[in-house]
Amino acid sequence: MEALASSPRALFARTASPTTAVATSARWMPSSSRLVKAAAAAEPAGDAKPAAAAAAPAPKKILKKKPVYSMKKGQIVRVEKEKYLNSINYLSVGHPPFYKGLDYIYEDRGEVLDIRIFEETGEYALIAWVGIPTPPAWLPTYMLIKSDKLDYERI
Repeated sequence: MEALASSPRALFARTASPTTAVATSARWMPSSSRLVKAAAAAEPAGDAKPAAAAAAPAPKKILKKKPVYSMKKGQIVRVEKEKYLNSINYLSVGHPPFYKGLDYIYEDRGEVLDIRIFEETGEYALIAWVGIPTPPAWLPTYMLIKSDKLDYERI
């Protein structure tokens, strides 16, 4: 305690011991280099082991499988009326029976902008209707009818 009170330099004094030399020189190196140097300094010189044997095997990289979608982005679709009217999507909106404001989704062409598979509910597609000034909507893919041609005609 007296050394602290007498001089603040005593706290930061450098010694020439081999352990502090490794610690101070390793301060500016990457952590993997520090570990190798510290391990080499701790082992006696006679029992030198190769670095490859001392290193632990790297964990295997797990690749995620690409999901398989039922349709492609840019595909032209329309909504099947019977499936949509009996779905939770239609019932959650609260439209009155025989509401005519949504007829464009059954008759006009819609373009698939994005496709996602959600864990709880399944595969959904983001649909935007061509020429209709409405925001895109996420709809389940099971209620969509695919069109093979781009020049889709209205029903």
